[in-house]
Amino acid sequence: MEDKQQVSRGHKVNLIARKSAMISGVNDVLSFDSEEVLLETEQGILMIRGAELHVNRLTLEKGEVDVDGRIDSLTYSDSSQTKSNESFLGRLFK
Repeated sequence: MEDKQQVSRGHKVNLIARKSAMISGVNDVLSFDSEEVLLETEQGILMIRGAELHVNRLTLEKGEVDVDGRIDSLTYSDSSQTKSNESFLGRLFK
């Protein structure tokens, strides 16, 4: 039943001038630092890379995250890969 609620929320990324991103449909924040933010979204794992990144707003109940800083890239990986025993970074750098 939880999956049906997540699907109904929808996943959106609103990027403004590569300085601010508003993301909905977020299930979990896997990790973050000033150069990389890893989010588990309804559409797979989203990696945000850049500099001076800050997670300004995090509302997992609504599935929303706001990230500010210099955003250089947004990269998705397939969510089905997260079910394997291999680490995310191991799969990413194959």
